[in-house]
Amino acid sequence: MTLRELVVVSGKGGTGKTSLVASFAVLAQNKVLADCDVDAADLHLILKPQPGQRADFRSGHQAVIRPDACTACGTCHEYCRYGAILREETDGDGYRFAIDPTACEGCGVCVRFCPAKAIDFPERLCGEWYVSETRCGPMVHARLGIAAVNSGKLVSLVRREARALAESERKDLLLVDGPPGLGCPVIASLTGASLALVVTEPTCSGEHDFSRLAKLVNHFKLPAALCVNKADINPEQAGRIEDRAHEYGWTVLNRIRYDPAVTRAQVNGHAVVEENNSLAADDIRGIWKSLRSLIDNAQPRSTNP
Repeated sequence: MTLRELVVVSGKGGTGKTSLVASFAVLAQNKVLADCDVDAADLHLILKPQPGQRADFRSGHQAVIRPDACTACGTCHEYCRYGAILREETDGDGYRFAIDPTACEGCGVCVRFCPAKAIDFPERLCGEWYVSETRCGPMVHARLGIAAVNSGKLVSLVRREARALAESERKDLLLVDGPPGLGCPVIASLTGASLALVVTEPTCSGEHDFSRLAKLVNHFKLPAALCVNKADINPEQAGRIEDRAHEYGWTVLNRIRYDPAVTRAQVNGHAVVEENNSLAADDIRGIWKSLRSLIDNAQPRSTNP
């Protein structure tokens, strides 16, 4: 048995990437879903997962001062370069020190130089990840904590757990909603994928960010396809983006027309293809038909027999 992994990404937010993934989730068979946009996950708003397995995500460390052992010497305050050591007045004439958890970078300098050894350095709780059931099948997703870091590491964890689930349930497709942009989370979502689908829009920012993301996708030598959403709002610019994709040797899929039914679907908590009388839904069905052929011909992932 083989597993193929489709990762849907975009150079910027708001291109319709998640709406497209939700429709693919409705249309695809024998798949596992993974929401790797962990900094701003929203696929669950459409697919409404039923909670199942839950686990903490821990990454990095955070300094914690033990008040009973602290001598208030101020060494930690002197050495901290991130303003994470708070000096607080006490009821008397003295003062004490505490750590601001949102400012602490986990560098460990205060731990190293505290003469009283009064600072602990536990692993930081950064968020949670889940394995849930949706009307479209199983989904692995996550929630990153406020001001938490290492979202790239959490993306890797979500993909790893989703692949393990797909292998255990003998699925042949892993459908990934990747993060926007081109930073660490995007790299973590793309590496090792079978096929990347880049979704963009015919705007100045959409064209600019597409060009940057295309360089990243090509750097990893991934097979890629392009989809221009809301293409009819600027057909000329949509054509320029598609021409650039052709130069890269990418497959250019059908355009998606601007359609108020997309907003209606979001308000109703539906995938676009679940809305009746939708032009965009017709376009997406055509795209999925073409994309399914590309996925079948993409380099598969080997799974356990």
